[in-house]
Amino acid sequence: RNCDLVVVPYNTSAEAILALHPDGVMLSNGPGDPKDMTGAIEVIRELIKHVPIFGICLGHQLLALAMGGTTRKMKYGHRGLNQPVKDLSKDRVFITSQNHGYAVESIPEDVGTISHVNMNDGSCEGIAYKNIPAFTVQFHPEASAGPNDTGYLFERFSDLMERGQQGCL
Repeated sequence: RNCDLVVVPYNTSAEAILALHPDGVMLSNGPGDPKDMTGAIEVIRELIKHVPIFGICLGHQLLALAMGGTTRKMKYGHRGLNQPVKDLSKDRVFITSQNHGYAVESIPEDVGTISHVNMNDGSCEGIAYKNIPAFTVQFHPEASAGPNDTGYLFERFSDLMERGQQGCL
């Protein structure tokens, strides 16, 4: 996608990240209960004031928590390469790759709207945020387990980075 990437550890401060002058921040996947990651949540609260954000999997959950949402431990979780997810804005279902045991349970209505839902259990699979340049998905669009149908999400993030802080969805 013609982007230069800098990978930083999970415990990097907002100040150190912003010192890199990023056009945007990708919050990636990872293990664990997102509620336990209070340091990362505080960093995200600061980053969202300055740069567009795209969150995937754990990043989806952490941004939801940073914005006042809630998460829950799932009874079984979503595992595998064949999870059907509907993009509500496109009215289209994509087969996705997933590996998580926690889900976003709610997001305040004035903060964001659910953009993607799991067709098996109706759980939240994506959020489009209001008044900030950010969006997230629970599944792994980078996994390319099959067709690159969800590659449009990376194009959306590139567009947000080009627009900067004025790029609210």
